[in-house]
Amino acid sequence: MNAKKTVEDLQVEGKRVLVRCDFNVPIKDGVIKDDTRIVAALPTIQYLIDHQAKVILCSHMGKPKGQPLPEYSLAPVAVRLTEKLGREVVFAADDEVVGENAKKAVANMKNGDVVLLQNTRYRPEETKNTENFSQELASLADLFVNDAFGAAHRAHCSTVGVASYVKESANGYLMAKEVKFLGDAVNNPVRPFVCILGGAKVADKLNVIANLLTKADTLIIGGGMAYTFLKAKGYGVGTSLVDDEKIEYCKEMLQKAEERGVKLLLPIDTVIVKDFPDPIDAPIAISVVPSNEIPDDYMGLDIGPKTRELFANEILSAKTVVWNGPMGVFENPILAEGTLAIAKAMADTDATTIIGGGDSAAAFNSMGFGDKMSHISTGGGASLEYLEGIDLPGIAAMTDR
Repeated sequence: MNAKKTVEDLQVEGKRVLVRCDFNVPIKDGVIKDDTRIVAALPTIQYLIDHQAKVILCSHMGKPKGQPLPEYSLAPVAVRLTEKLGREVVFAADDEVVGENAKKAVANMKNGDVVLLQNTRYRPEETKNTENFSQELASLADLFVNDAFGAAHRAHCSTVGVASYVKESANGYLMAKEVKFLGDAVNNPVRPFVCILGGAKVADKLNVIANLLTKADTLIIGGGMAYTFLKAKGYGVGTSLVDDEKIEYCKEMLQKAEERGVKLLLPIDTVIVKDFPDPIDAPIAISVVPSNEIPDDYMGLDIGPKTRELFANEILSAKTVVWNGPMGVFENPILAEGTLAIAKAMADTDATTIIGGGDSAAAFNSMGFGDKMSHISTGGGASLEYLEGIDLPGIAAMTDR
């Protein structure tokens, strides 16, 4: 992938700069529950303010599906941004996003001012990347900065389309940081390079596994997806989650790892329960058995203590570690021990440590280890596709250096 311009490569003084942020934050009854993504966008916004740009922010939130639904309004985000930046962020409340309010607000801007547009997904065209809405967004701006890594795997008007209709476009700081950490890890890692994949479904990670087998020294597989691999090895897995359609694929991957000299580690012992906890965090009776001795009427829901030690030792001897997906049903404190052990090992190692977004980032932050990592990705699907080796459309659309 060619090196792309970053925000510092642009001449921004006096220019109208449209910035695509990821303000897709959880809101309940009009109150923002977690502003991590807003805070992550601040360095790019502050740089543009300091360099006398006219800063026009846009983002999607949720899935209003082309309808102006009030519960998906970005109004609360404007309030939070105003608090964080210590200056008024003008909210342009247009259901059509680029409407009279937006045009007027932008026309009245002085250097260093900030305007936030309404939810880009209020427009049905946004997700279809149609020219008309891309041109409307571009009509407000001279330059475009994309800082929304969480949406970089989507070719939408506000992530890709608009770049065709402005003079120059560039990555923001957050985007550049994601590309650096994930890109270096996958394409140029300091070795030994250890990848840990968890989560429920093998299907979600098929291409990631295939790509990482060509890059990693060790591939660790835990979480629900491990049981399909264990079954592929001929083990009985009881009532554990298994993707029967992917057993042949798992056999191929086990063989590929052997041919390539990649160490592929699976759980050697398993925490088993009779029935899935209901509710998910309910107290539950557990036992631990070797991974090849799961009884027919039990299911595995976490990695066992010997596996925790095996995986942790591998992490501690690494120089680069990428982790995506929990090791068990971490929403239940009794079944969170495996995920916690991985988190602790990652906090204790002096390797470069990268958490792929989504559930692992949530698990990590809830366990209080967030500040111990080199990088926690803000993208869920985007991180996975990047680890697959796919060129993300939101990055490809930026101007080459």
